[in-house]
Amino acid sequence: MAADLDPASRAALNALLDRLEQARPTNIGFPGAVDFDYSELAPLFAQHLLNNVGDPYADGVAANHTKSFEREVVGFVAGLLRAPGQAWWGYVTSGASEGTLYALHLARGLHPTGMVYVSQAAHYSVHKAIDLLAMRSVTIRADRAGEIDYQDLAAHAGRYPDRPAIVVANIGTTMTEAVDDVRRIRRVLNVAKVKHRFIHADAALAGLPLALLPPGKRPGFDFEDGADSVIVSGHKFIGSPMPSGVVVVKANHRLRVAESVAYTGSPDTTISGSRNGHTALLLWYAIRRHGISGLRRRAEQSRGMAAYALRRLAKVGWPAYRNPHAFTVVLRTPPPAVTARWVLASCDGWSHIVCMPGVTRDQIDEFVADLHSATTLARRTLEERRRSARDRASAPDRPGERESA
Repeated sequence: MAADLDPASRAALNALLDRLEQARPTNIGFPGAVDFDYSELAPLFAQHLLNNVGDPYADGVAANHTKSFEREVVGFVAGLLRAPGQAWWGYVTSGASEGTLYALHLARGLHPTGMVYVSQAAHYSVHKAIDLLAMRSVTIRADRAGEIDYQDLAAHAGRYPDRPAIVVANIGTTMTEAVDDVRRIRRVLNVAKVKHRFIHADAALAGLPLALLPPGKRPGFDFEDGADSVIVSGHKFIGSPMPSGVVVVKANHRLRVAESVAYTGSPDTTISGSRNGHTALLLWYAIRRHGISGLRRRAEQSRGMAAYALRRLAKVGWPAYRNPHAFTVVLRTPPPAVTARWVLASCDGWSHIVCMPGVTRDQIDEFVADLHSATTLARRTLEERRRSARDRASAPDRPGERESA
């Protein structure tokens, strides 16, 4: 029987829990759903090591895995992303960064001389993956809303028509949730006469919510639109207590890079080898509980919350905007008195609120109230300073107030 923790260790855990509970209400600037409860799975976390080593479609030698659950999760996501028939493959990753690394690793294996085209609005992990894989790349401009500049892509791709093009499309950029059009990227490459190409859709943020839109409303970003691989995050829209992702690729691509490992009884087809079996279980549980209809409701509720936040900001006159279908509301960075309390991601004078499931009207109202109070106080202080300066300038000189020569 394990010994109890000593008082100092118990105090450290209590302090951590207290810090997390206090931070939760004002954490509205980063994209992670918080409306989840996985307590039913607690025994599987407390008492079992779950290692999904190797390929998810080969159970291998050991029994302590959740690969059947993982396969169901990947199949569910592949269906939402309109992957071709049964001609796809995928696995549950540690997060979207690993999924993009895997996709670019796959693309490099298929096109060793390929040139990577990546938007300046891409997540920082994309550039890290390019560096780790020692791939040549070109950074493409993005417009003010965050979408890739297709004319700039055409100009750069046209310079290398004989080199395969490996394009990373952003399906929900980090700061503005802008979406690159995969169909348009394909047309650009066709006009540039680039014959060989690989398009990876980094759909970590917006992929699942966009896939739940009706067919006539969803933008072009998935397999049916021309993607060769797609990564979505598990902990963002679905929500979980640990990061995860699901990467899906065309099966014929994956066969080019798989290696067999005899002692595990499973091919080595993933980046990490040993993989967290609990993350697959969490995603499976959430998908089973919500189903398609429940996930669609969550997406619509989040979009409704984002629209509400935009209206509230407009009412107090604070500059803000929102891209189509986005959970993200982009706003001018608030004064320090507000950012000291509210957790917001900020860059170049702009911040954002991400209305993931779990963000409430009460939080939005309280944030806007703090913003309005801070800006009202700032305006009053500025006006008082200006009034004081005018009064000093118009007052007559008094004896002894002039500087001596």
